[in-house]
Amino acid sequence: MKILITGGAGFIGSNLAIHLRHALADAVIVCMDNLYRRGSELTLARLRENGVVFHWGDVRDPSSFPTGGFDCMIECSAEPSVLAGQDGDPNYLIQTNFIGAFHCLEKARQWKSGFIFLSTSRVYPIDALESHPWREHETRFVWEDEGTVGVTRQGVQEIVDMTGPRSLYGFTKYTVEQLVAEYRAAYGLKAIVNRCGVVAGPWQFGKVDQGVAALWVLGHYFGRPLSYIGFGGSGKQVRDFLHIDDLCRLIEKQIAASDQWDGWVGNVAGGSENSASLCELTALCQEVIGRKTSIGKSPATRPNDLRIFIADCTRLYRQTSWRPLHNVVKIVADTGEWVAKNEAALRNVN
Repeated sequence: MKILITGGAGFIGSNLAIHLRHALADAVIVCMDNLYRRGSELTLARLRENGVVFHWGDVRDPSSFPTGGFDCMIECSAEPSVLAGQDGDPNYLIQTNFIGAFHCLEKARQWKSGFIFLSTSRVYPIDALESHPWREHETRFVWEDEGTVGVTRQGVQEIVDMTGPRSLYGFTKYTVEQLVAEYRAAYGLKAIVNRCGVVAGPWQFGKVDQGVAALWVLGHYFGRPLSYIGFGGSGKQVRDFLHIDDLCRLIEKQIAASDQWDGWVGNVAGGSENSASLCELTALCQEVIGRKTSIGKSPATRPNDLRIFIADCTRLYRQTSWRPLHNVVKIVADTGEWVAKNEAALRNVN
């Protein structure tokens, strides 16, 4: 089996490549990446050491793809920031996330390969989530059980009304989901769409607008100042977290049973049991990492931000026996261990 992972030097792509290389002993794993994201160049030696082939390429340029066919393509490439395009220039976002994904689909069609698309929980419209009733607890905001159809305190279900803005980033991902559906109908493409929540763990170079768990661990380890941004600066906004190893295990299962998973579009996330607010994440980092850092407050809420996002994975659990094995404590511990082992290399990665 030959597997191509686009965005393969990124956080998810590189971890997935190494996982599959060891899980599928006879498979050839090729990672394609343009090394645009900071820190991605640090993964190249790690890929090489684990027997993964690296190919420089840019999904925006179809001529830069590797030659020859593949049995499966996993599309991990993306500009992942929900703030992308807010500066008035959405060109890189649209070209990478939409046009790039179109190029990937075209290659998969030509190669007759299976296709796994890593979408995002940000495909759900902002107003539908922000208008749902919520309560403020001591350390977090909590959704009520009744209000918006498809939203309860257990999380967002796939039945939510998809009408309305979802950020330019969310728009690109949702549009590709629709394009995947058209390719399945028109060309018989076998495809899987995973709406990933906040994926976290070692080898994530977190920043303010993406990778918050790693950002928090790095901040505490190196004493970098952090800030509670938005929603009054309380740090009570909530996300659910999925350990990268758990995501890799699921995708391994999807590859092994691709016919069973063909046409899947749904939530893949940590769920309510693996959720944390920022202030809860701070307490965890202080306990697990054993260090503190200064936490500022910026009360104003940024465009496209969400008070709460938790994915309800009931539909996923009906599809498979897979379940997340690692909780938020384990995510923080594993990320902290990775930082400690790579302290010199990570100290100046901002």
